[in-house]
Amino acid sequence: MLQTNKLKARLAAGQRVYGLLSSIPAPLLVEMIGYAGYDFVILDLEHASVNPQTLEDMIRAAEGCGLTPLVRVPSAEPKTILRVLDAGAQGIVVPCVQDGEQARQAVRASRYHPLGERGISGGRTTGFGTLDLPAYMALANREVMVIAMIEDAAGVENIDAIASVPGIDMVLEGAIDLSQSLGVPGQAQHPTVQAAIRRVAATCAEHGVPFCAIPRADGQHATWCEAGVRAFLLGDDRGVSFRALKANLGNFHGNVV
Repeated sequence: MLQTNKLKARLAAGQRVYGLLSSIPAPLLVEMIGYAGYDFVILDLEHASVNPQTLEDMIRAAEGCGLTPLVRVPSAEPKTILRVLDAGAQGIVVPCVQDGEQARQAVRASRYHPLGERGISGGRTTGFGTLDLPAYMALANREVMVIAMIEDAAGVENIDAIASVPGIDMVLEGAIDLSQSLGVPGQAQHPTVQAAIRRVAATCAEHGVPFCAIPRADGQHATWCEAGVRAFLLGDDRGVSFRALKANLGNFHGNVV
């Protein structure tokens, strides 16, 4: 059953929010992310192999610990978005949005009439048919988020058109793919890449659309906070887990006498 979107509410209230990308298909790990205090999780269907039942269980795990579950879909293809939202996701993240039309397509696929063309289901989001449908559809149109990722030069060039689309609730940067598009592959901190990201953030601010930054270097979190950014993605659960495991082992290496 669709819940109030705490992430959307916190952003509207001017609060800072922190999330993690989840590439490990494990509901238990999603619960750990929630109880660790994160505000949202992005469950990845673009680069990770997750079967539909596991995805639904991961969404349930997020709901159970007060964590807002978003899903990164492979594209703005409507049928994929429909299945993800019917599983209970409170928002979608669309990778590599390049222009306003792609943004509009994502919004149409995510919202019911009169804001979009999403089909209705009698599944878990509607209480298996027990909810008042007009009330539920209005709630879903209000609570479900549509987030555009900017990951190439075309998206940067067209950011004004993308951020202008009604129903785009947040914009997320993708510096690594963006670096390839800008001719400096793998160099997220390259001045050209950073300038492009600042352009995206500034344009989002002009349109009143929250921008989500990914701090990758010392001082970037503070710099973005000073610039008024309130949403942050703090990496991927694989990287966080790997570093924690390696650090734990390092605590004991060399200490044997």
